[in-house]
Amino acid sequence: MLRLTELRLPLDHPPEALSAAIVERLGIAAGDLGEVTVFRRSYDARKVAMMRMIYTVDIVVRDEAALLRKFTGDRHVGPTPDTNYRFVGRAPEGFANRPVVVGFGPCGIFAGLILAQMGLRPIILERGKAVRERTKDTWGLWRNNVLNPESNVQFGEGGAGTFSDGKLYSQIKDPKHYGRKVLTEFVKAGAPEEILYVAKPHIGTFRLVGMVEAMRHDIEALGGEVRFQQRVADVLIEDGHVRGLTLASGEEIRCDHVVLALGHSARDTFGMLHARGVFMEPKPFSIGFRIEHPQSLIDKARFGPNAGHPLLGAADYKLVHHAKNGRSVYSFCMCPGGTVVAATSEPERVVTNGMSQYSRNERNANAGIVVGITPADYPGGPLAGVEFQRRWESRAFELGGGNYVAPAQLVGDFIAGQPSAVLGSVEPSYKPGVKLGDLATSLPDYAIAAVREALPAFERQIKGFSMRDAVLTGVETRTSSPLRITRGADCQSLNVKGLYPAGEGAGYAGGILSAGVDGIRVAEALATALLGAPVGV
Repeated sequence: MLRLTELRLPLDHPPEALSAAIVERLGIAAGDLGEVTVFRRSYDARKVAMMRMIYTVDIVVRDEAALLRKFTGDRHVGPTPDTNYRFVGRAPEGFANRPVVVGFGPCGIFAGLILAQMGLRPIILERGKAVRERTKDTWGLWRNNVLNPESNVQFGEGGAGTFSDGKLYSQIKDPKHYGRKVLTEFVKAGAPEEILYVAKPHIGTFRLVGMVEAMRHDIEALGGEVRFQQRVADVLIEDGHVRGLTLASGEEIRCDHVVLALGHSARDTFGMLHARGVFMEPKPFSIGFRIEHPQSLIDKARFGPNAGHPLLGAADYKLVHHAKNGRSVYSFCMCPGGTVVAATSEPERVVTNGMSQYSRNERNANAGIVVGITPADYPGGPLAGVEFQRRWESRAFELGGGNYVAPAQLVGDFIAGQPSAVLGSVEPSYKPGVKLGDLATSLPDYAIAAVREALPAFERQIKGFSMRDAVLTGVETRTSSPLRITRGADCQSLNVKGLYPAGEGAGYAGGILSAGVDGIRVAEALATALLGAPVGV
């Protein structure tokens, strides 16, 4: 097959226009064109009055070799890359050395799935509950102000990504096309096939619930085992090699190979690993607020007269500002047509995040507006970032008046440095609710100053962004893990053999897709160590 890139067509082109454009681009007869598969579909919104759809297609043509010779040196025409996934090995029948995966978020799911598909029958330990029970507990916080510290937005089957926008795109380098394996498995589990070709695929929480269950059933059908409400309390290390795990129940599991797919909020587990001497180091992350605007405002600013077009859906944005105090401020985890959600996992702390359903049809757009910080801002060792996060989450709980209500302020008042008392045209979506006031003491002074400077700057890119009635809700602290459980080229801990740090919690991913890709990468490294199979077999 041949791959053609950068085929541009008008937004409202008829279906047959794509084939016609291919024929014209290649200079071939219509009868020479066979099967056409859309590999990627995106849009160019830089000129809203002349928006274009952009296609990458894989095609079957008559005399492919001649066409390749004709277009030698043309970077938009070439052979279709092989994106098929190939396992690095296969366990022999009755192979007894079962690996353990700790955590069943996107990274743990894909590590477990790949290990199961290779016949290694992994044991997967998840501290939270199965996804439907977990959903009930999460709604308990949102509706009734009741937090379950072991079953919430952060902990449980599917991980933090279950209660998010379900974004399935990333900017990671992926030369082995692991991302394609992730998307293919998601489609197999019930995701819409469009995630294989739209430029910014997403799923949404309701669809993710069923998909996560389906993938769990696949793992179990292949001999894997998924255990819920199984928190790892200790790790047994002998002579620099992991030899087992102790659960909070007191049960001990002997094992020589463990994938640590913890997620970025497993703070007690970080503390235990640090106490056991597992090498880790602090890393940069970001802190800030959630901002809400009417989705219609964002659609109009991004798409102009094309706002509401069914091929475009709800508009998103990506913004960056470099403040005078040296801080970078940027939009994070933008959720078109979504809601701001309570995302704490610890009592008497307030944490915000964003979530959308597949339809993205809620009234507001929301995004994190966050400020980059480094270990220099929280000196004190690998766990200092955790304590830094806790400090500001506790402050948000205090400013909200307790009971998990979040502090909030109108954007106009925040910029002016005056407290808010009455909402305007934007109704905040955060549940259990918000308390208006002054966010000036909810984050460090340097973060407040940087965000105050950034909001009017963002107005120059999106008209209405600094509208007075837009709402800031605090605080967003868990943009990524505040530490890295550092690993070597073999994906094992630098000082504990058999321990494979992976995903967001270990500092090696940021989002559903990149976490899934890292789960595959680590599963392959573990299987290679267990089976002696060279990578690439």
